[in-house]
Amino acid sequence: MSTEEKAKGGKRTLTGTVVSDKMDKTVTVLVERTVTHPFIGKIMRRSKKYHAHNEDNTVHAGDVVIIEECRPLSKTKTWTVTELVSRAVSA
Repeated sequence: MSTEEKAKGGKRTLTGTVVSDKMDKTVTVLVERTVTHPFIGKIMRRSKKYHAHNEDNTVHAGDVVIIEECRPLSKTKTWTVTELVSRAVSA
C-alpha cells in the first residue's frame, strides 16, 4: 500500500479500507503502511485516515478502494475515490 506516481499530472494514489460512509458524498479511508524503525529495525504498521469524495455514494464501510489526490474540495477533503478494488465481506 505505497504511494505511486501516475503518468497523468503526477497525482498520488493510495489503497485503503473504507471505515466510515456516514457522510453524504464523502467516505473515510484508512490507509496502512509498514515502516522500519530506524534504530531497532522492527517493522511497524502506521496508519492514517483520509476523507475522500464519493459522488454517487457507491462504496460502503469495509470496501477496499483506490483514492487519488485532487484539488481541495473542502477543508479536509483533497482525495477522490477512483476505483473499487473489492467489496466488504458480508457476515
